[in-house]
Amino acid sequence: MARLILNGKSAQLPAVREAVFARREAGDDLEVRVTWEQGDAARLAEQAGRDGVERVIAGGGDGTVNEVVNGLMGLSPEQRPGLGILPLGSANDLATSLDLPLDGESALASALHLPLRRIDVPRLDDWHFLNMATCGFGADITSSTPKTLKRLLGGGAYSLIGAFKAWNYRLYPGVLRWEGGERRAEVLMLAIGNGRQSGGGQVLTPDAALDDGQFDVLLLHDVASLARLFAMRRELASRPARGNYVDAFRTDWLAFEAEEALPVTMDGESWHRRGFEVAISPGALTLAAPPACPLFSRPP
Repeated sequence: MARLILNGKSAQLPAVREAVFARREAGDDLEVRVTWEQGDAARLAEQAGRDGVERVIAGGGDGTVNEVVNGLMGLSPEQRPGLGILPLGSANDLATSLDLPLDGESALASALHLPLRRIDVPRLDDWHFLNMATCGFGADITSSTPKTLKRLLGGGAYSLIGAFKAWNYRLYPGVLRWEGGERRAEVLMLAIGNGRQSGGGQVLTPDAALDDGQFDVLLLHDVASLARLFAMRRELASRPARGNYVDAFRTDWLAFEAEEALPVTMDGESWHRRGFEVAISPGALTLAAPPACPLFSRPP
């Protein structure tokens, strides 16, 4: 048995209703639960595990997937159902990276029938995420992009807002620590990737994998002038482990202590934090994904 946890804003979409009816006619045992307010998706996912549901499908955008993941992580490992994704958001960064279909019935069929593969789940303080956490500039773009603009332009909305923000960016001083490393920096952007892209298609951690027991980190820092901004862009092409303006590395633990609160976004959900710690739970969930999916370091 599978249970679709559907974002309430998508419940009346004709394509979604037709997909559900088509899969039931094809013989799939599929229940539907619709969210009403924030927190419902996590609660419904946790309840699905307690009910013995074999597979939970998150129907919505990256934020809905994030809530469902947190609900599943509230269960003991043996209670957690497999996770499928029915992408219905404006960005769908994780689904796109996974090479999942994005249209109606084929997307739902994939969520129901693709093989389940074990994946890692990072956690920032007390909140889990599956794809990407960004801090500073990238998070500011995500949190300030109006929902109406997201719907009109899709992923392109983030690029548009980012172009405006770039003229008035700010830096966040603090100390970053990770396993075997430490750096004091004025952070422009910090990306912590279990997946590879965020903000509607911006590839920030291109070598990240969902099953390698680590997350990839991209740090852009100390860009105090337009000349340094151009130098940072050139350095970004080579992604040095430790550069003048760019650090790129892999770890299973990271902490940041900032001098002031900075914007933090996890899978599209936004907060402000002055400090935080990120750790990872290897192989904590199973996810429906194509056998040749590029986000895995090992074959199924």
